[in-house]
Amino acid sequence: MQLLSGLVKTTVPNYLSGLPIPDTFGGWFRLGFKDWLSLVPPTAAVAGVVYMSYLAFCPEARPKPSQKANNKIRLEEAKVVDMIDIEDIAEKAAFCRCWKSNNWPYCDGSHGAHNKECGDNLGPVVVQRKKN
Repeated sequence: MQLLSGLVKTTVPNYLSGLPIPDTFGGWFRLGFKDWLSLVPPTAAVAGVVYMSYLAFCPEARPKPSQKANNKIRLEEAKVVDMIDIEDIAEKAAFCRCWKSNNWPYCDGSHGAHNKECGDNLGPVVVQRKKN
């Protein structure tokens, strides 16, 4: 705690008082290269704080996640539709619902990585023959 206290009470004020900030508007034009260079770090810090505050208090400024569920499978088609006859299924088949499978429309377990990354709970649709 003493480190933080010393930083706020002594180090930062001493650093800020040593910056070459002119008293007049015309003084900005008389600053040398080294003076401008010494103003870069505090300017970047202030810009970062302003930007982070802007993102925190203006939710519409945040980048929007992709609204598309399918970012991979037959993107050139207006609608992806597959017909699978029940007779073609041996015992059971797992069908992909996450659009991440490399063996689409069948599930290959790709939803596992998606679920870990996003905290989601996607899983396949399993179609099974009725046992007589």
